[in-house]
Amino acid sequence: MKCIGVLTSGGDNPGLNPCIRAVVRMGIHLGVEVMGIRRGYAGLIDGEIDEMDDRSVGGIIGHGGTILATARCTEFREIKGRKEALRSLNRFGIDGLVVIGGNGSLTGAMELWRMGFPTIGIPSTIDNDVNGTDISIGVDTALNTILSAVDKIKDTASSHNRAFLIETMGRDSGYLAIASGVAGGAEMVLCPEVDTSLEEICQTIDEAYIRGKPHCIIIVAEGWQEGAHALAKQLRERQDAVGFSVRVTQLGHVQRGGSPSAFDRLLATRLGAAAVRELIAGNGGTMVGWVKSAIALTPLEEAVAFEKELSLDLWELSKIM
Repeated sequence: MKCIGVLTSGGDNPGLNPCIRAVVRMGIHLGVEVMGIRRGYAGLIDGEIDEMDDRSVGGIIGHGGTILATARCTEFREIKGRKEALRSLNRFGIDGLVVIGGNGSLTGAMELWRMGFPTIGIPSTIDNDVNGTDISIGVDTALNTILSAVDKIKDTASSHNRAFLIETMGRDSGYLAIASGVAGGAEMVLCPEVDTSLEEICQTIDEAYIRGKPHCIIIVAEGWQEGAHALAKQLRERQDAVGFSVRVTQLGHVQRGGSPSAFDRLLATRLGAAAVRELIAGNGGTMVGWVKSAIALTPLEEAVAFEKELSLDLWELSKIM
């Protein structure tokens, strides 16, 4: 293998740049040429490909986002689009591909592998819902961003005696909501995996008010039932029953940005370097994950077979805490 390509696909998050850096520098160390593919699978189809060297990735380890950019690509979901991608890979003399992304991106990597092209995946999604890894790149930084916001909101909530609904990302996964709820000392967490009634929510807020707490913090995953704003409207209609006045803070895309944490920089570097080694060693068709504090390989078909389920232990802990 003389030349490998690297791309970032799907949603961005902190940790992508350290991972790109590791792929490039490990590739050069092992004597292979590294090509950077811009805008994910869309850029692969369009041939937006350039050679990368040490200087290409200098100084990026602490930067959020991705220097290769990223995009959704509906064209790649069709066989015609994937054939165009293979044409581009062959045209630029690329012998193997490193794909950094979440479930959709890794599914694309698997499809290229099935078509006979050496491909390896690296899990990168703040939802932390990829099988074959205990944690994905970007999760730790996103959690710390959420916690910083929760701590600040708790200050103003206490000053005004209010209940705050803080909405985190997580359309299908409640990991960010539950993990930040436990770490941030929230009174309640609402996530898509667990049904929670309006009566339970009202009771939680009322109990916090009666106990004399100066605030009530509820973390709401964006995919929870009707959503934070609809819930706030219902709670305001029951103002006398819940005691606290209710406000909503939607954290949104702030969770995806910012300088990656030390943990994410180390994780991204380890996974990126390992992916290059495994790809050159002939272990394509796999995903490089982090399991029990060590590198672990999982077949791509297994990694994308279904989304990793939320730990019920963490959910139970959130209720106790």
